[in-house]
Amino acid sequence: MKKVRLAYAAALALSAMAVSGGAHAAWPERAITIIVPFPAGGGTDTFARPLAHQLGEQLGKSVVVDNKGGAGGTLGAGIAARATPDGYTFFMGGAHHVVAPSTYKKLNYDIQKDFVPVALLAQPPQVIVVNPSKLPVNSVKELLEKMKANPGQINFGSAGVGSTHHLAGELFKIKNGVDVTHVPYQGAGPMLTGLITGQVDMAFDGLGSSASHIRAGSIRPLAVASAQRSPTFPDVPTAAEAGVPDYEVSTWYAMWAPAGTPPDVVKKMSEEITKALNTPKIKDLWASNGTAVPNMTGSDFGKFVDSEIKRWAAVVKQAGVEPQ
Repeated sequence: MKKVRLAYAAALALSAMAVSGGAHAAWPERAITIIVPFPAGGGTDTFARPLAHQLGEQLGKSVVVDNKGGAGGTLGAGIAARATPDGYTFFMGGAHHVVAPSTYKKLNYDIQKDFVPVALLAQPPQVIVVNPSKLPVNSVKELLEKMKANPGQINFGSAGVGSTHHLAGELFKIKNGVDVTHVPYQGAGPMLTGLITGQVDMAFDGLGSSASHIRAGSIRPLAVASAQRSPTFPDVPTAAEAGVPDYEVSTWYAMWAPAGTPPDVVKKMSEEITKALNTPKIKDLWASNGTAVPNMTGSDFGKFVDSEIKRWAAVVKQAGVEPQ
């Protein structure tokens, strides 16, 4: 009888484990959605779609990118924050979302409280690019000369108020004492279209989304906002080499899960992302878009987010950007 009771107790214990932590051992059992808070065709898509495809191959289930653009990436973030935290919805945001707390009076989500950090995915530097027909300059020096000779007449596009494109432009203005007009778009994709078609003169864009257009000759790079030249475009000088020291900005991309997502699922997704990022196919694609594969997951990535929020809050204050 005692053995029977022990066996029964063991069965109950195993059942309890299955209901709790072990319940997600079979994850994923169905398709996974990654919410991208910008329109299709922008910088986030450049990395989201190849990664989703690779993750789908590894996990044996569809991984679908769902673009929810609007409000400088905050609309999609709010949708993701309210998603059921069952391990089947993730959020791919980035640098824009550590700027938003300082540039919006009210957000319907908190990037630090409503999400769990999963992994940093890519960290391409920003690049100063111009439409060569509308703004026929070949260097930052020439650009600054035109800006100073025509205050307020040159404009730059961004992915929206409070985006890194916007604040990179504001930081450039501060450092060089120039007056340039900001033209916000609803995402990096529409902004790039505006730049290529000549609706705007220039932009401070992520190298990932600009790379293919630079190669096509549609836009001209003047400098990368990083400490080192990009191996992808070794002939393009750094901002410091071009005459703008201490000007480093990256449009990084990352993955979060809605708060409350089972920790074992978050851990598994983090592991799968690390595996995906280190496949030759993804590494080569990332390199072609101006970024190496980062190695930052979980709490380390969370600390990075905290530091970035503080950094951009200081820039917003210095630039005098009014919260929307």
